[in-house]
Amino acid sequence: MKLFRLAAVLAVLAGPAYAQMPNLNLLQDAPSKTPEEKAAEAERDKAYKETLKKIPDSKTSNDPWGGMRADPPKQPVAPKASAATSAPKKSKSGTAAN
Repeated sequence: MKLFRLAAVLAVLAGPAYAQMPNLNLLQDAPSKTPEEKAAEAERDKAYKETLKKIPDSKTSNDPWGGMRADPPKQPVAPKASAATSAPKKSKSGTAAN
């Protein structure tokens, strides 16, 4: 049991120390490109940019449900009546409707 405790304490103490170690890259970087490769890459980039310029801008809406919705119906404009002529009607049963 003492051995387990010792291993746990060492693991807890080693965690922060391991996190502070520098990141070493022991592999060599890739060799630099030849002038022919650089020219070919520049030509590919130029062709790519020209192709992007040929794509038209999207002006339409991207709403997939746009065709499913109908415009709300137009309400006819009713002539304004005076307050005295448009008194609220009372129900005959006397109960309130919910």
